[in-house]
Amino acid sequence: MAEIPTLEPAVNVPLADEAPKARKRLWLAIAAAVLLLAGAGVGGWLWLAHPKGKPGTAKAEPLPTGPALYIALDPPFVTNFEADQAVRFLQLTVQIMTHDPATVDLVKTSDPAIRNDLLLLFSNQKYADLATRDGKERLRAAALAAVRKIVAADGGKPDRVEAIYFTSFVMQ
Repeated sequence: MAEIPTLEPAVNVPLADEAPKARKRLWLAIAAAVLLLAGAGVGGWLWLAHPKGKPGTAKAEPLPTGPALYIALDPPFVTNFEADQAVRFLQLTVQIMTHDPATVDLVKTSDPAIRNDLLLLFSNQKYADLATRDGKERLRAAALAAVRKIVAADGGKPDRVEAIYFTSFVMQ
C-alpha cells in the first residue's frame, strides 16, 4: 500500500496575530533609543553652554582697587646695540605699575630675574625701530610680557602686573 503523506506540526512559526506585536515592539524600542539620545544631546549642550553649574569652576577674582603702586627698577638700564655699523647706547629707566601689594613684594623679590630678561630684551633692539613712537610702544609691550612671564613663573598672578612705563628713554 502506498504511504499517505502526513504533515508534521510547524515549529517556531509565529501565529498570524504575533507578527504585528513584534514589529510594534521593535518600533517602540527604536523610538525610545532616539528619544534617549536626543535627551542626552540636549542635556550635554546645556551643560557645556552654561558653565555656571559646573563643579570646580572658579570665579575670577576682582582686581585689587586702590591707589596705583609703582616699583622703580633701579639703577637705570644701560645697553649698547648696533645701528648702521656704529655702536649706539640706550639708557632706560623703567617702572612697573600694579594695584596689588602682594605683586609689589613678588616683583621686588624677582628683581634680578626681571632685570636680566629686560636687559636681554633691550640689547636686542634696532636703532631704526626705537626711533619711532610705535617702536617704543612695541618695546614696552614686550617688556610687560617679559615681566608677566617671570611673575607667573614665581607663582604670582601675571595679570596683576598692569603696566610698564619708561620714565627715561635716552638713545645715543
